[in-house]
Amino acid sequence: MNGERIALVLLLGACVPGHPNDPAGPVLGLKTDWQPVMHYLDSAVARGAAPGAVLGVTHGGERFVHGTGRLGDLDASHPGPSTLYDLASLTKVVGLTTGLMLAVNEGKLDLDAPVQRYVPAFAESEKGQITVRLLLGHAGGLPAWRPLFREVSSRQEALALVNTTPLEYPPGSQDVYSDLGAIVLTQVLETIYHQRIDSLLEQRIFGPLGLTSLRYLPPAGWLSRIAPTEMDPWRGRVLRGEVHDENAAVMDGVSGHAGLFGSVEDLLGFAEWLMNVGNDGTAERWNGGTAERQNRGISHGPSKGHTFPTFITFPRSVVETFTTRQNLVPGSSRALGWDTPDSGSSAGSRLSRRSIGHTGFTGTSIWIDFDRQVAIVLLSNRVHPTRNNPRWNPVRAGVADLVMTTLFEDVR
Repeated sequence: MNGERIALVLLLGACVPGHPNDPAGPVLGLKTDWQPVMHYLDSAVARGAAPGAVLGVTHGGERFVHGTGRLGDLDASHPGPSTLYDLASLTKVVGLTTGLMLAVNEGKLDLDAPVQRYVPAFAESEKGQITVRLLLGHAGGLPAWRPLFREVSSRQEALALVNTTPLEYPPGSQDVYSDLGAIVLTQVLETIYHQRIDSLLEQRIFGPLGLTSLRYLPPAGWLSRIAPTEMDPWRGRVLRGEVHDENAAVMDGVSGHAGLFGSVEDLLGFAEWLMNVGNDGTAERWNGGTAERQNRGISHGPSKGHTFPTFITFPRSVVETFTTRQNLVPGSSRALGWDTPDSGSSAGSRLSRRSIGHTGFTGTSIWIDFDRQVAIVLLSNRVHPTRNNPRWNPVRAGVADLVMTTLFEDVR
């Protein structure tokens, strides 16, 4: 079975009403037995790991997508390839890190320059040795988190408070995953381009690639496609179509650490593009997010011959810089922005060493294996109706392992 290509398929439960944008389609000539993967995910959702979930896999130019469960407690619609989820910290890699790759490629950003070169307000003397690379590798010395939403009332106030937050450890001495570091990097990117991150990513990355569901602040007309998240005690309502992360919310819903919404369909497109440029330095054979696929409501592979503007075609060297383990702190699995497979991580145990990924608090994850040309996207709203739900974490690794053993005999 090694080398087999994924069949073109969208599997929807026959007994659950589908979303009008995700019409049920036939199983088209399956060459691979996905039943173990589907059973595992179906069972996890049935046990309460999340109200619903969508799994997407891309390999060899074709895709497999499986939705299970329901959108939420009060919405029995079946999730599918165009269902939007709050991506939470996937924003850091799909959005912020890609934007910083663009800046490096255009010669606007030096990874080893002090952050203060780009953000003068990040100005305390002890922060002078913090480079962009250190912040991307979560080794800058900033705390993991701070309840900005309880301390400020505007985006500008939040940014100012982050800039003046004292360090918790010497730069480069510890690997501490930090939302605050991502917020500082948001300012770096916005300063370089004189543009807020949401409009920058739309104009320079997502729009040209045709990834129309990847965006901040989804419009009200999309509400029925969006999976709800938490009954939020701070805002006093069930969140649907507004960012779950409180600190991102006080920043008008737009930050590099959280705020993006997106579908499995478009995240697979993003992964296909990144794998393409990461392996041969061109995006010419990739066709992402086409209107044809969106209108048909089915999942299929990239078509040939579509050429994209050069400003979204990164040299392989840039991709490799961002996707290679940095070893900034001994034992750290961090690349730049991205994480790499490590013992006990959501990657499972069967992805190749040349893989990158990330998770999101709301129940999202993405893993991209450059060597095997496989991407695994798993989206859920495990925080609905409450974030006090620990059952989702092991599902990510379990799904990743089952996908890899389904596709490749030599990883069993």
